[in-house]
Formats: sequence, C-alpha cells, structure tokens
Amino acid sequence: MTSTDQPRKILNVGLIGCGEVTQVVHIPTLSHLSDYFRITYLCDVSPSALEYCKSKIAAGNGPVLTTKNATELCAAEQIEIVMVATADEYHAAHAILGLEHGKYVFLEKPCALTKQDTEAIAKAERASKGSVMVGYMRRYAAPFNDAINEIGGLDKILYARVRDIIGPNSTFVSQSGTFPKVFTDISVEDAADKASRAHNMVAHALHTEAGGIQTTPETTLMWRLLAGLGSHDLSVMREALGMPEKVVGTSLGFPFWNVLFKYPTFTVSYESGIDNIPRFDAHLEVYSSNKVVRIQYDTPYIKGLPVTLHIAENIDGMYRESTIRKSYEDPYTLEMKELWAFVSEGKPIKTTIADAAQDLDLFGMILAHGYSS
Repeated sequence: MTSTDQPRKILNVGLIGCGEVTQVVHIPTLSHLSDYFRITYLCDVSPSALEYCKSKIAAGNGPVLTTKNATELCAAEQIEIVMVATADEYHAAHAILGLEHGKYVFLEKPCALTKQDTEAIAKAERASKGSVMVGYMRRYAAPFNDAINEIGGLDKILYARVRDIIGPNSTFVSQSGTFPKVFTDISVEDAADKASRAHNMVAHALHTEAGGIQTTPETTLMWRLLAGLGSHDLSVMREALGMPEKVVGTSLGFPFWNVLFKYPTFTVSYESGIDNIPRFDAHLEVYSSNKVVRIQYDTPYIKGLPVTLHIAENIDGMYRESTIRKSYEDPYTLEMKELWAFVSEGKPIKTTIADAAQDLDLFGMILAHGYSS
C-alpha cells in the first residue's frame, strides 16, 4: 500500500532489446518489483531471444506479447513505459519511436552515440506527452546524495579521482543466477543495418562533432568504450563536481586509458580499464585538506551488493575513518523506483536527455585532446 492506503498503480512496461542487460538486470529487477511494474511486451530481432526472455518472466506477471517490430510495441495501448535496452546504435531511434506514440521512455545509457541524435530525442520529447529518463543507475545509489552533500561541505576541493577498473563481465554475470544466453538467429539484413549505423554514427561524432578526428579502429573503439563503460563514471563526476573546463592530459587506448580534467581550482584524474582480474573497483574520491570522501560501487550484476560511502578525516588531530552502508538495495532497484515515481507521481528526475547529452561533450573533449594533430 502507498502512504494513503490506496493500492499502488502497477505500470505496464514494454522492453525493446532482449540481450544480456535485459536478461541479467531488467527482467529480474522488474520482476522483483512486481508491485510497481508488469512486463507486458517484448521486442527483439532474434526470435530465440524473445522466447527465452518470455520464459524467464514469472507466470504471475500475466500474459506477455512478443514482436520483432518496435513500432508495434510502442503503439500498444496497454504500454505505459517503453524500456529501450537495444544496441547503442538504436537507442535514439527507439526512444523517438516511443515518444512519438506518447509513451514514457526509460533509455539505457548511452542515450545516443551522437549529439545530433540527443538533439533529435529532445525535439521528440518536446512534442510528446511522454518523457525520457536515462538509465544512469549509479546516480541513484543509496548513499550517492549523501556523498554529494559531503563533497559540497568540503572547505576546498584539492583533487579528485574517478576510477573504474574491472575484470571481465562474464565473471559477474556467471554468478548472477540469471543464466543469460546469447542468440545468433538474426537476419543478415538486421546485422548489416547495425554495422552500417555503427560506422556512420561514430564517423559523424568523430569528424563533425569532435573536431575532425579521423575514424580509425582505435578512435572508434575509444568512442564506444567511453559511451559504454565510461558514461557511468563521467555522469557521476558531472553530478558531483560539474563539467570540467578542459582536458589537459590523455593517454588513450585499450585495455587502459587515462584522462586529466581541469576544473577552476583542482584537477580530476579519470582512470579506467578492463583486465582479467575478477574484481570490480569503481569509485569517485574527492580530496580536501582535512577530509576525503569516496563513494565505492560494486558490480550491479549481482543483487544485494551495497554501494558504500567512505569518509577519512582529521578530527582535532585524530585520524578517523567512517563507512556508511545506507541500504542493501542495489542501484538498479532504486533507479526503477524513481522511474515509477516519475511516471506515476510526476516526480522530477535528474537523468534527463539534456543532462545525458553532456556526456557526448566530454567524449568529444577527450578524443579531441588525445587524437587531434
């Protein structure tokens, strides 16, 4: 029951994209939150993925329709939320499709691969009775607002670090208890369309939007890495510290990359990479003269691993460490509760399309410094 003792409205969700994130995160999370959401429609270009995902939805959820046609899902009267979890190349197209049918859209990050597409989504949103929430789940973690308050209370920020060094996702996925599967029954036409979109979008972003950067395998890979893994970290940095003035240092490449951002009175070191060690080290750490604030993330693919806030400080000459574990609810669960409040109660959300578009600005700044001659 809600605080007014009225039954909570259960929102009907249509999911576009039945890949790993949907199988490991979205179906389990929406199923756990069965008092908030009901999955009523699935869409994917793989018939096998559709049937597999349908089989993973509990019988108590009610009937689930499936389709290969995203327009059919978006046009369905019973759908209130269109959840876009397709390949990045289709994020903008499917978000716009949902908005054109007057739906609320939950759009997985990155919101798009080009600024041009973020502007197209914003234009469609202005013309729609629906609206968009972008899926930056780390910013909905239980102690994140507390970390923001702690950072805001620092006397003067001297330095900050954004770190995301993780082992192979397969390690965490295999222990998630969700048993995801990869299907290859995709038509030649669909595969070719995805490849064409990917090439054209990244080429446009690099050459037109990021200052004439040459499209090479390395620059393409870096754009995709920043859009995928990097957008988590950079979005957290933006909310906690604002946008940087410029990039003053880069060492780009795979499997590790580093960026040095310049703010008016301090610098931020962003370090990220992927190796074969089975651990997840993602955090934002902010330093002042008498206090250090760190928010530490664990893998979101395993339920119940808390996000923690760590504070180290000088108290009258004494060193003190504090660890705050505010909740065992994972960021994806908390994010979905915010989505419900956004749609049902009109509660404002912070991860708007305008907010998310700033990540594309950061990608451009990074690659312009790293690859411009």
